[in-house]
Amino acid sequence: METERIVSAWKRPDDWDVERSLRPRNLAEYIGQDKVKEHLRLFITAAKQRDEALDHVLLYGPPGLGKTSLAHIIAGEMGVGIHTTSGPAIERQGDLVAILTSLQARDVLFIDEIHRLSRQVEEVLYPAMEDGAVDIVIGKGPGARSVRIDLPPFTLVGATTRAGMLTSPLRDRFGMLSRLDLYETKDLQAIVLRAADILDIEIDQAGAEEIAKRSRGTPRVANRLLKRVRDYAQVRADNRISHEVAKAALSLFEIDGNGLDQMDRRILFTIHKVFGGGPVGVDSLSAAIGEEAATIEDVYEPFLLQLGLLQRTARGRCLTNLGYEYLGVQPPATAGEEL
Repeated sequence: METERIVSAWKRPDDWDVERSLRPRNLAEYIGQDKVKEHLRLFITAAKQRDEALDHVLLYGPPGLGKTSLAHIIAGEMGVGIHTTSGPAIERQGDLVAILTSLQARDVLFIDEIHRLSRQVEEVLYPAMEDGAVDIVIGKGPGARSVRIDLPPFTLVGATTRAGMLTSPLRDRFGMLSRLDLYETKDLQAIVLRAADILDIEIDQAGAEEIAKRSRGTPRVANRLLKRVRDYAQVRADNRISHEVAKAALSLFEIDGNGLDQMDRRILFTIHKVFGGGPVGVDSLSAAIGEEAATIEDVYEPFLLQLGLLQRTARGRCLTNLGYEYLGVQPPATAGEEL
């Protein structure tokens, strides 16, 4: 198991760097999530004044909201290196021990999808986070002995889309827990305009707003849609993205004015036609539409819930009155009783 220590990122002149260059590099460039930024700015300033490592940070929320970007920003603001890995990539305790012992003082260790760490690997993190040490067993049988290795002060930044799957012992060892929420249109519009400037795309305010409104409250989606609308504008609209061009392009891609795509509509129609509007469990819904349950919960549901088209109940997912209105059908007389 290897990780790459990065002190100054985004230096390779290739296509992957163009993609990464859209990431903000400091808190001043990071758009949105004002409360999270305010807290991080305070904690980082205090840690630097004390010449200490920043306390451990857990970032959680739906995918595509900037958790990885924030991890790199934390390292950049602290002026330290960052080691990146993910929960599924750390298969054995020895893998994590090797990573931890390679850290330098005040480095950031970023573990994406930290909820997917195995319980055995997770146990190595407990003394590392709390006591700054790891315990390893040397030898086997009666002659085996435990050796404690001291670690330099470091900051663990964990990212997860499913905070509820973290065990209490691990979650409680994070000093800062920050939830990232879906973005408002004005913030996404600013993100689109910034990305367009970096990618040298000609776009007006109305075009950026139209892309932002259809971006599901997610910067990653906004940047992806911007690139696809750029392709449309290059071929059919003289390389300029206006409101009309953005609207025509996104309609061609079957993304409606609310930002819903084919899968969103399929979920809503399936709940209505197959399950009578609900309630329906996520596993049954998954089997009906051919999509993984985790993807439904992490990618599609948060936005449908935010729009008020879907409601979670103790018995499962139900369409709301707004959901029926979106589908253009009358809700049954019992609609709302489960809500």
